[in-house]
Amino acid sequence: MTQLIYVADPMCSWCYGFGPELSRLLSELGDAELGLVMGGLRSGTTEPMDAQRKATLHEHWQQVHEASGLPFSDAAMADPGFVYDTEPACRAVVAVRELLPARSLDYFHAVQEAFYADAKDVTRSDVLADIAETMAIPRAEFIATFESALTREATQQDFLITQRWGVSGFPTLIMEHRERLHALTVGYTKTDDLSARMRSIIEN
Repeated sequence: MTQLIYVADPMCSWCYGFGPELSRLLSELGDAELGLVMGGLRSGTTEPMDAQRKATLHEHWQQVHEASGLPFSDAAMADPGFVYDTEPACRAVVAVRELLPARSLDYFHAVQEAFYADAKDVTRSDVLADIAETMAIPRAEFIATFESALTREATQQDFLITQRWGVSGFPTLIMEHRERLHALTVGYTKTDDLSARMRSIIEN
């Protein structure tokens, strides 16, 4: 069985763009086992974004759109008080990873779509709970897990793992082979290139 580790952040635009490529790779592999580690791209941010920062991000989003073809809404950061703190969205994925591990990647992608395509504020717990409900996760159970000290600690542990591994960008996809970790990509990469890199690791 192929063992993969995906280090990413649901509010990372290049991770959003990478989603279809990752899904295609997993479909082609069939027997792959994927572990999710949350990266904490902008965890703990407290200041609202200014106009210049928003303009810079929208330029990045345009680049992701051109590379991936995925939709982006210009309204995603329309609120002048919007704080780009990625910790709540990361913690929500960790909560689903605990409650329904087989659907954690689906939830991760759903949070991305809600933020980038549907302009929903995924820093809010009620929005994150709405998304969980679409996967038949009881709202009260999600909120309790999301708000728990254990989930907060597990999220911070993900961030520490990311730092310990020296991950320098998102998305990062890692392959475990012969008890060693091999980076397949640090950044957006097409499925065919990922497959070629996997073959090279296996053959060498």
